[in-house]
Amino acid sequence: MSALRVAVVGSGPAGFYAAAHILAADETALVDIIERLPTPWGLVRLGVAPDHPEIKAVSRVFERTAKLPGFRFFGNVEVGRDVLHADLTRIYDAVVYTVGAQTDRRMGIPGEDLPGSWPATAFVAWYNGHPDFQDLDFDLSHERAIVVGNGNVAMDVARMLALSHDELFPTDTTHAAIDAIVASGIKEIVMLGRRGPAQAAFTNPELKELGELADADVIVDPADLELDPASEASLAEERTAARNVDLLREYAAREPEGKARRVMLRFCASPVEILGNAKVEGVEIVKNRLEADDSGAVRPIPTDEKEVLPAGIVLRSVGYRGVPIPDVPFDERAGTIPNSGGRVLGESGEPLTGVYCAGWIKRGPSGVIGNNKKDAAETCELLLEDAAAGRLTSEEGDLEDLLIERGVHFVEHSGWESIDSHEKDLGAPHGKPRVKLISWDELLGKARPQE
Repeated sequence: MSALRVAVVGSGPAGFYAAAHILAADETALVDIIERLPTPWGLVRLGVAPDHPEIKAVSRVFERTAKLPGFRFFGNVEVGRDVLHADLTRIYDAVVYTVGAQTDRRMGIPGEDLPGSWPATAFVAWYNGHPDFQDLDFDLSHERAIVVGNGNVAMDVARMLALSHDELFPTDTTHAAIDAIVASGIKEIVMLGRRGPAQAAFTNPELKELGELADADVIVDPADLELDPASEASLAEERTAARNVDLLREYAAREPEGKARRVMLRFCASPVEILGNAKVEGVEIVKNRLEADDSGAVRPIPTDEKEVLPAGIVLRSVGYRGVPIPDVPFDERAGTIPNSGGRVLGESGEPLTGVYCAGWIKRGPSGVIGNNKKDAAETCELLLEDAAAGRLTSEEGDLEDLLIERGVHFVEHSGWESIDSHEKDLGAPHGKPRVKLISWDELLGKARPQE
């Protein structure tokens, strides 16, 4: 019986956890991770806030997986461009899509496309050194920035805008982003949440560290913390929400210290229009009241109370969304690949033999990095079950041979190790974990074997 051959498309946490699970369960298995970028790790490299090095440390687990027998990495290879879904199902017994949620959800309000209105995904990719986003020009000259959203990504964006030079410099934030943030004219960052403080999606550590910024005051209006009965009752069962509300009450009681910047957290406020002629000049917001529906869920209901906040930049963080892969089923409404426990479903609703998904493209953009381990394990257990039952087959061929035949210059894991080592060497003299290479030419140049 030949070895189980699996392609994992996407090299973020879900992809590496999937590879690790398969290789641990079957020591004879062969797992190839295929990645569009020259670098692995997905949001761990390009999405986690640079001032959170402890979260990035999970990459050490991925490095151990990459050293396992049977593992290969193919960077700079895009499914749908360099190889097709049909190529993968022919070569491999199973294909697992772990491509994440690569774009943002839209608010659907007038003015959303004005210059100066940005998806938070683009801003995060820019300061993290994603090579596709380095030519963007964020105008940070205005005194107020508005961040729409109440999750951890929104909190990361607000915090990054408020960090001082001394807080930013030891991180792997790009030099251009550090210079732009430090020199910006922004004095106030306003975070808008459409529901109340008890429903905010950020975690306790994210909220707590906001109050520890060196040169930014946190401002919370005590009136925003007067909870409706349903919200108050929910705190007894929601420990994270209860701790968030306690922290917010601490911030509301603080006297501002007159620091260089202010981060203002506002609740029950929704943008209804982004204002401006040729660019963003402000945001019209509506005050919401909260009502519990028949299920007990608290919903925001717009009132007649509106307000205009002048601003020069708006960063929208209202959720991530997956993008379709050519020839792979996709649920446009959910922004995910339709599946049952990780088995990809075809048009008839029946599982497609040998096709699976894991991570955000499977369940939607929820949870933290660690949640992807359990999620990937669920998918891979079904894959291994199908393999044991003899349901998985492949034809012939090898991805490396196919890519060479097509003239695709792929990056092997040794090429990524060259990039990784070089970036760490650049950072070491400055006390940084790394200085990232931020262009495709730099990355591919360093990944190629040196003459």
